[in-house]
Amino acid sequence: MGLLLSLTFFLVLAAAAPSEDVSHGSCSSKLSGELHLLDGSGLRLTLHHPRSPCSPAPFPDLPFSTILSRDEARATYFAARLTKTVPRAASPLLESAAVSVPLSTGNSIGVGNYVTRIVLGTPGKSYIVVADTGSSLSWLQCSPCKVECHPQEGPLFNPSASATYSSVPCSASECDSLASATLNPAACTLSKVCVYEATYGDGSFSVGYLSKDTLSLGSGRRLADFVYGCGQDNEGLFGRSAGLIGLARDRLSLPSQFAPTLGYGFSYCLPTLASTGYLSFGSNNPGQFSYTPMVSSSLDDSLYFIRLTGITVGGRGLPVSASAYTSTPTIIDSGTVITRLPVDVYGALSSAVAAALRGYKRAPAYSILDTCFRGSLSRLAVPAVDMVFQGGATLRLAARNVMIDVDGSTTCLAFAPSGSVAIIGNKQQQTFSVVYDVGRSRIGFAAGGCG
Repeated sequence: MGLLLSLTFFLVLAAAAPSEDVSHGSCSSKLSGELHLLDGSGLRLTLHHPRSPCSPAPFPDLPFSTILSRDEARATYFAARLTKTVPRAASPLLESAAVSVPLSTGNSIGVGNYVTRIVLGTPGKSYIVVADTGSSLSWLQCSPCKVECHPQEGPLFNPSASATYSSVPCSASECDSLASATLNPAACTLSKVCVYEATYGDGSFSVGYLSKDTLSLGSGRRLADFVYGCGQDNEGLFGRSAGLIGLARDRLSLPSQFAPTLGYGFSYCLPTLASTGYLSFGSNNPGQFSYTPMVSSSLDDSLYFIRLTGITVGGRGLPVSASAYTSTPTIIDSGTVITRLPVDVYGALSSAVAAALRGYKRAPAYSILDTCFRGSLSRLAVPAVDMVFQGGATLRLAARNVMIDVDGSTTCLAFAPSGSVAIIGNKQQQTFSVVYDVGRSRIGFAAGGCG
């Protein structure tokens, strides 16, 4: 178990600069009003930074070097996932099932996923969950927790106390869908109840019974027969959350289940430590966004692939070929902290930013970040950096999206190189509205989203 805990420790890590000083009194949203705010015809949930004191279940305060090393583990995991080389973990619950399942790849919870609440069951009860665009199947820890459950805020979900709970039989189509939703095939109990296994790239996992229940949306609206996992063996450090909501592209993901009533898509604004953001389903204003097409990929049809076509620093394009940007596939991800770029693109970006900041004293590399300067971000004249995507959609990054304070005396460029998969991370997405319009196969960006 000690090895498992060390491998899964990255699940609880934070997603932004360690130097932000935020007091509990500065929270801009109170927990009593955050649950299910209807926005027009859609659903709007309050979203919290994982280390914010505003969060209903703040994650532990860890050294930023640890955050970065675990962020690298998530990026490495995605590379392995795309090459189908990530093994499963084992669970006693599976050993008691009627069939065995072979090794295959899993999903990744990640280091920087943001926190929100859902209301499940009849009568409805509130549970704190992390939101992840890299996962499809949603799950909650459930009593009687036959094998193991991690500590969470509030009580476990009790399926026997919900009048609308039901388990999913092995003969149901939802059970067949687990192979694509979890990248693991379903198992089956002797009583023919479908068993899911959500395994993660770090070796952690949730195993339990595929289930249905009512998900409350506020103002008397409900999603009946919401399909999710009722976890009986949940091993790893998941913070003090009760589980996860999966936002990836799959039949069993939450956006897909909302699609018939709210449309197939969602949007979010990832907040800083000092604020709150939102996770919204339906009711977006398409005119406020600039869009880039989602890119189809045979590598993994549940992830969100897009095409980065250019980066400018101080209004000037980087001196690399157009093909340098497409030398690796690019995904956008809510749980990776630091953006990864193709090696040549990163090298050119690092050189351009260093040239713009040549009047400042350089600092040694810090973990995976190698373009660092003495002093805090507030004292640097950071150049304007734009990330341009296919179709012209642009992220015009503020200084806080470009650089990151790693300690009280060092600031680094918040990008890193990758030779296998480029990832648009959450540091660069913070405070932007990002819409995943899955129905129209496009992703949109708009500035000033969390206000």
